[in-house]
Amino acid sequence: MSDGESTEMKALLEKVVLVAVGLLILRSAVVSPAQEAAPVSQDGSSAPSGKFAATESSRSPKGRVDAGQSLSGAITQPEKAGGMGDPAFGGERHPLYRLAKSDVLDLNFTFTPDFNQSLTVQPDGFIALRGAGTIFAEGLTLPQLHNAILDAYRNTLHQPELTLTLKEFDKPYFLASGEVAKPGKYELRSDLTVNEAVAIAGGFTKQARHSQVVLFRRVSADLAESRVLDLKRMLDSRDLSEDLHLRPGDFIFVPQSRIAKIRTFVPTNSMNWYLNPLQF
Repeated sequence: MSDGESTEMKALLEKVVLVAVGLLILRSAVVSPAQEAAPVSQDGSSAPSGKFAATESSRSPKGRVDAGQSLSGAITQPEKAGGMGDPAFGGERHPLYRLAKSDVLDLNFTFTPDFNQSLTVQPDGFIALRGAGTIFAEGLTLPQLHNAILDAYRNTLHQPELTLTLKEFDKPYFLASGEVAKPGKYELRSDLTVNEAVAIAGGFTKQARHSQVVLFRRVSADLAESRVLDLKRMLDSRDLSEDLHLRPGDFIFVPQSRIAKIRTFVPTNSMNWYLNPLQF
């Protein structure tokens, strides 16, 4: 073999070697990630990876977060902020009823029925307990009064058990007067607006002034605020966004229109100019 042919042979062998090395490198780059061993859990199964692993870990008993438990481990309650009450005000979302004057309650003892009695909140706010004196009850909730009665009988009865039931109370109401078909006092059983209250009172009479309905609302024992509402404009425009919601004790007054103030019948002697115009 001549020198020229040997040189060409060497160059060809070098190219073949380079191509083979390149193929090996490419194969290792493609096959090696698939051959990596996945982590094996204690039960012998391979653990998932990536997003699927994150999902599974959140479902596992160790990684589960209960609906009533925060990430920090604090127990939360429905409609509560960290178990501390209403998120906005820090108190109860639905306040309990508080006793008022003239409310009537039934008090029953489980083991000593001789002390069963009917209680009435007196005008001064006190109630009289048989054999235990008087306690102030106005403004208390039933649980608060329950505890107060237990304290009052603690020296008389041994570990008393009692049941307290509210029998009679002043139900929320509103008043409608003036030019409505059925003026009077009505129970405020649900959320009502002024227009709805007028409808409950029978609607307007023909003499009513729809544009100047007055709403009186008591602010304190000696002070009440008044608002003049144009119900005619609300109904004509079909816009009730300004229709006020009633509160217990509100008083609605519908005045007469100016034309309605003219007397239906007038004495004839005051209309001589009309009956005998020629005399003038």
